[in-house]
Amino acid sequence: MRVIYNEQMAELADLLGGMAGLAGSAMERATQSLLTADLELAEQVISEYDRIAEMITLAEEKAFALLALQAPVAGDLRQVVSAIQIVSDVNRMGVLSLHVAKMTRRRFPAHAVPEAVNSYFAEMGRVAVKMGATAKEVLESRDPERAAKLTDDDEAMDDLHKHLFTLIMDRDWQFGVAAAVDVALLGRYYERFADHAVEIGRRVVFLVTGVLPPDPDSEKESI
Repeated sequence: MRVIYNEQMAELADLLGGMAGLAGSAMERATQSLLTADLELAEQVISEYDRIAEMITLAEEKAFALLALQAPVAGDLRQVVSAIQIVSDVNRMGVLSLHVAKMTRRRFPAHAVPEAVNSYFAEMGRVAVKMGATAKEVLESRDPERAAKLTDDDEAMDDLHKHLFTLIMDRDWQFGVAAAVDVALLGRYYERFADHAVEIGRRVVFLVTGVLPPDPDSEKESI
């Protein structure tokens, strides 16, 4: 029974890692579509989200099957419960990538954001993709030290988001209210993508050590 349990947990960990990788890839392409007003690329991200959704359903089924059939306790139960919570965070990462792509589609053929803020979104996209890749890595390696470092990238994302918000609130903003609203929404999508990656890192640390690190963004609203 123990061998079967370990095999099933390994399969679930691989599945979670694959989902995180797909979410990061989706955000990379969504960002590119946003910056270039590439409708075809945006449509790819939107249509391929179904693949992430299917994997999420499969991961949930595997996790609940472990609960029902293996009746895990103590450390084993911690692993399964953490996996269920991680599924939710990966799902949100995929959905946030989807939101970015849908913004591109909604504003096409115009660019969804003014050129003046392109550099901000290019950098936010880079940080988000890096965090998605790191989330994949720590889910597969279960390295608590690497997982904890996701907080550093989250701080960089928060700084970018704050600067972006300062721009749209500045009296010299010349692109209108609609553009300001779009920029604010998009900035929030990237910020929350990073937050969910950090939460995955916290869950991996808890999974390995049994100690849940403090939430660095405990005052943030949930999406």
